Amino acid sequence: MKIIDRYVVKQFIQTIFFALLAFIAIFVIVDLMENLDDFLDQNVVTPIILQYYLYFIPEIIKLITPVSVLFAGLFTVGKMSNVNELTAIKASGVNMYRFMFPLVIVSFVVSLLSIYFGGYVVPKANKAKLQIEITYLKKGYSFAGSNIFFQDTKNRIVNISYYDETNLVANRVSIQEFEKHDITKMKNRMDAQQLVFDSTKNVWIAKSGSFRTFGNLSDTLKNFSQMELPSLQFKPNELAFKQQKPEEMNLAELRILIADKQKAGNDPTSVMIEYYSRYSFAMASLVVVLFGMPLSANKRKGGLALQFGINILITFIYLGLMKIIQAFGKNGALDPVLTAWLVNIFFFIGSVINLSRVKQ
Repeated sequence: MKIIDRYVVKQFIQTIFFALLAFIAIFVIVDLMENLDDFLDQNVVTPIILQYYLYFIPEIIKLITPVSVLFAGLFTVGKMSNVNELTAIKASGVNMYRFMFPLVIVSFVVSLLSIYFGGYVVPKANKAKLQIEITYLKKGYSFAGSNIFFQDTKNRIVNISYYDETNLVANRVSIQEFEKHDITKMKNRMDAQQLVFDSTKNVWIAKSGSFRTFGNLSDTLKNFSQMELPSLQFKPNELAFKQQKPEEMNLAELRILIADKQKAGNDPTSVMIEYYSRYSFAMASLVVVLFGMPLSANKRKGGLALQFGINILITFIYLGLMKIIQAFGKNGALDPVLTAWLVNIFFFIGSVINLSRVKQ
């Protein structure tokens, strides 16, 4: 690596860390002001508040990394242009593409790290943060095993009032099965006081319940003390999993959830968009740097204030387009993969145009 490359990369990385620290501080202060009343009302002690924001920081980092990288790219290139360092580099025979190359490599590495960070570290932190909200702030929901409702197959719905995860026992269970050719018609319904999983037979056993069959001419009702249900698809470890929100799941769990929804006949579009967006948003650092750096390559009046303004403008455009396109995707107007990557494609095309206009 040449001396100039080390110098540029050092400036770039230092600015990224500075931007990350500044944005994290802003996010934490704003969120603390919003939640301060809740912390005081619930008498949350200081160590728990610190722990809450420790778990919140990974989500903040995920959101602001592209912004910070863009700011660092604009600031580094813009500053060097304003103090004529860029002019000296060009005069030495280094063209703009060669000058930008180490910054692009660093941005690419940041994007690769962001895939793992946003795909595995952030969901784990979100789970811990949510647990603090449930326990101390009395917010959200708790998977205490209560009021579980899900679709087991395309024509079977399961409702569990309370699930004892320790003993693998579901209490007050209702299972409705519908006709395959007409899901508006109920085929049968089973209600039981308990649903116990027999790990030796790998089957659910219903206890103390009734089984009703609905026919065109007459209905039949059968009471039972015990009934094996080998047709049930779900397993005990899936019950807690089914209650998680997508933002609490890592990439592997999202893949399982997509397959689970497809198997049950549900629409997996929103989960697929979340899954592919983990990759596309991570690569945003590279795309926005390619788009933004050429804008700072030419010397302009305004200095740091102008670079910051350009950074905010590009960020708002990027996030605004992302939200609009995701709305179309969740409504089924766009393919999930295209929904996740379309904004990056637009910005990449814009970066190619900007790079072609850079003065060498």
